[in-house]
Amino acid sequence: MCGDQWGLRMRGIMFFAAILIGLGTVMAQIADKMTATTPAMAKSTSLAVASQNTAQAGIRSLSIPRDPRGHFQTEGRIEGQRIGFMIDTGASVIALNEKSAAQFGLRPSRADYNATVTTANGTIKAARTRLAMVEIGGLIVRDVDAMVLPDEALSENLLGLSFLSKLKRFEYANGKMVLEQ
Repeated sequence: MCGDQWGLRMRGIMFFAAILIGLGTVMAQIADKMTATTPAMAKSTSLAVASQNTAQAGIRSLSIPRDPRGHFQTEGRIEGQRIGFMIDTGASVIALNEKSAAQFGLRPSRADYNATVTTANGTIKAARTRLAMVEIGGLIVRDVDAMVLPDEALSENLLGLSFLSKLKRFEYANGKMVLEQ
């Protein structure tokens, strides 16, 4: 009789544990649905940037949605001047076209174009430079390597690893590029 009671108790405990596991799973799924981004929330323009400042330890985060072409476009500042960038994790440095560089007074001479750069369009000459400060959506990085390329070689300015690697992290998550400092 003692063995039968023990067996009944064990079944009761197992049944109760199974119910708790099932409830936990259902509650986790409900929580996921409540925090998921709806398609209406995800819509934005190509240069729209959702900036998020978190109070925890002064961490600043920036979330950049894909544009219609599938690229991550954002706007920043160099020397206080607005400049558009395409985030390029394959670019080792910030790459600026001559027109954009001239906006903040950077006009390399022909002799300064002494660095050989391999791009998707082939090999070209570029001018090395260092930017005192680059700001993207409140994220500020100082003393950043960059290159100026001829306008015909670079239609869009590229935000490369010389900026990105100085951040706490950058990653592609949920269809967005997330930068954190």
